[in-house]
Amino acid sequence: MFPQRLDSPQAYNIAKAMMDGFNRHYRLFHTESARAKHRFETADWHGQQRGQRERIEFYDLRVNECVLRLEREFKAGQQSMDVWQQIKLHYIGLLVNHRQPELAETFFNSVTTKILHRTHFHNDFIFVRPAVSTEYIENDEPSARPTYTAWYPTRESLQQTVVEIIRHYDLRRGFEDLERDAGYVLQAISSRLDNVKLRANFQIQVLSNLFFRNKGAYAVGKIINGFNEIPFALPLLHNKRGQLVVDTALFGEDDLLILFSFARAYFMVNMEIPSAYVQFLRSMMPRKPRAEIYNALGLAKQGKTLFYRDFLYHQRHSTDKFRIAPGIKGMVMLVFDLPSFPYVFKLIKDFYPPPKDTSREQIKGKYQLVKQHDRVGRMADSLEYSEVAFPRARFEDALIAEIEKFAPSQLEISDRDSDGNTEVIIKHMYIERRMIPLNIYLQEAFDALSGAPDEAQRGRAQIERGVIEYGNAIKDLVSANIFPGDMLWKNFGVTRHGKVVFYDYDEIEYITDCNFRRVPEPRNEEEEMSGEVWYTVGPRDVFPETFGPFLLGNAAVREVFMKHHADLLDVDFWQTQKDRIAAGHVHDVFPYERERRFKHVHRALTLAAVASP
Repeated sequence: MFPQRLDSPQAYNIAKAMMDGFNRHYRLFHTESARAKHRFETADWHGQQRGQRERIEFYDLRVNECVLRLEREFKAGQQSMDVWQQIKLHYIGLLVNHRQPELAETFFNSVTTKILHRTHFHNDFIFVRPAVSTEYIENDEPSARPTYTAWYPTRESLQQTVVEIIRHYDLRRGFEDLERDAGYVLQAISSRLDNVKLRANFQIQVLSNLFFRNKGAYAVGKIINGFNEIPFALPLLHNKRGQLVVDTALFGEDDLLILFSFARAYFMVNMEIPSAYVQFLRSMMPRKPRAEIYNALGLAKQGKTLFYRDFLYHQRHSTDKFRIAPGIKGMVMLVFDLPSFPYVFKLIKDFYPPPKDTSREQIKGKYQLVKQHDRVGRMADSLEYSEVAFPRARFEDALIAEIEKFAPSQLEISDRDSDGNTEVIIKHMYIERRMIPLNIYLQEAFDALSGAPDEAQRGRAQIERGVIEYGNAIKDLVSANIFPGDMLWKNFGVTRHGKVVFYDYDEIEYITDCNFRRVPEPRNEEEEMSGEVWYTVGPRDVFPETFGPFLLGNAAVREVFMKHHADLLDVDFWQTQKDRIAAGHVHDVFPYERERRFKHVHRALTLAAVASP
C-alpha cells in the first residue's frame, strides 16, 4: 500500500479522473443520440441500426479506459481503503450541480468494482444508495430547451395545436399532409374528450425532443384536464414517397407500456437531463419501474443499478426462498426465481448434453447479439450481472444442489459476512422479466377444453390467441433478420399484455446466415422408410417443412396454426424474407396493431365516400 495522509490530494485527483471519464462517456452518448434525428430525416435506416448497436458498446469502452488511466497514473489498486473512502467523498462533491448525477454515480460503481475486491462492494466505497437527488434538475442555459413544452388549446384550436406540436420538432423533411394527419389526431383525442368539460388547467405537455427507434420517430406527451391525465404518443414515419406522416395516435398507459416494452430496442433521445425525462415518463407509466425506463432510453447501466437497488430492497422485505423455476428445464440454461419477485435468474450450465454443441462464450455472444439487435417487441431484454451475493438462508437446498450439479463453476459459498451470515456468490448470470411459458399457457387452455361450456370456450379462445401470437412473434423476428433456432413452445413466453416473446437465445442465427432447404426426395425405398435423416445437413441448414411434427401434435393447435401461419412451414416464405433482407430492405415492425394506422382510416373514409350516392 502507498502510505497516504487522510487529506491526501491523491484521492481528489482519482475522483476527478473518474468524473472526467464519465463526462467523456456521456458526451459521446449524447452526441450519438442526437444524430438519430438527421438519420431519420435522411432515411438512413442502416445507419440508425448501426448507431443503436454501437452506442451500447460505449459504456464498457469508457469504463475500461478509465480503469487503465487510474492504474497507470495513480496505481489505484494499491491505494488504501481510507483513500478509497475519500475518493467517494470527493466524487460526491463533484456531483453538485451535475446534470447527470445518477449516471455519474453508476459510472463510479462500474470503475470501482473493477478495481476493488467484492468484499468492499458496500456503501462505504460505492453508491449502493444514491448520494445526490435528481429532483428538479433543469438545464438553465438561456439557449436550452426545457424538458417539456406546454400548449393551452381550446376545442376550436386543438387541431392547429397538434400541427404546432409536430412543427416545433423542426424536422427537415416535408409532410405528405400534416393538416390532414392533425385532423385524424383530433378525431382520436375528441373520442376521449367528447362530453367532457374542459377545465381551467386543460393543456398538452410534450417532451421537447423526439424518441427515435428503427424507422420511426415518436412525439411523447400527455393531455391534462382537471385531475385526469391521458398519456399519448404520435408515431412519425416515412411514406413510400419519402414524405412524413403521422401514422397513428397511441393513448393510455397500456399503449405506452407496449411502446416502451422491455422486448424492444432502446430509443435514441437527445437528452441533457435524463432524470427529467424519466420523471415525466414515470408520471405517464406509474406501473413501469424506473429501471426499465432508463433501459428504454439506452441507459442500461443505470437501469441495472436501479434494478439491483430494487432487488435488495425487495429481499429485505420478503421471506420466501429462491427455487428452481417451474417448467421444462433447459439444456443450456439453469433458471431459478423468487416467487414474490417478477423476474427469473439464468445461469449458463457448465456442460450441455448432445445434440447441443456450443460453449459458454458462444452463448454469451448470442445474448450480446440480442442486446445490440432490434428486438421488435419479440425478444426479452436481459440484465447481465457478475459476482452477485445472495443470503444462503434464502436458497432452497434443492436449488443449491442443482447449481452444484450443472453449474459448479458459477457457484461460491462464502464464509460468513460481516453480519455472520453465509452468502451464495453467483459468478455470472442474466436476469429477465418473468413470463408465462407458452407451453404452460397452452396446457392451461387444453385443460379448460374439458370443462363447462363457457370454460371450454375460454380455452379455445386462449389457444387461438396463443398460437396466432406465436406465429406473429416468429414473423416479427424474421423481419428483424433473426432465426430463433429452437422454435418449441417452451422457449416463448406470454407477457402481461398477451404478447408472445422469445427468450431462448443459444441457437439464434441471422436469417441471412441460414440456408433454407426443402427435404430432398428419397432416392429409394430404404431412404423413404428410414427413421433417420439420410440426407446431408450443414450446420446452418434449415428445413421448414420439418417444423410441423415438433409443433403441431395437438389438433386444436394445428387447426389454428395452419389457418394463420401455414407459410412458416414453406421454404419459399423464409427464402423470400432472406432475399429481401440481403438486398438491404429494412422491414417495418410496429409497436401497435396495423389496423390502428391512420392510412387504414383514410382508406375506409375514401371507400365510404365512393360508395355514397
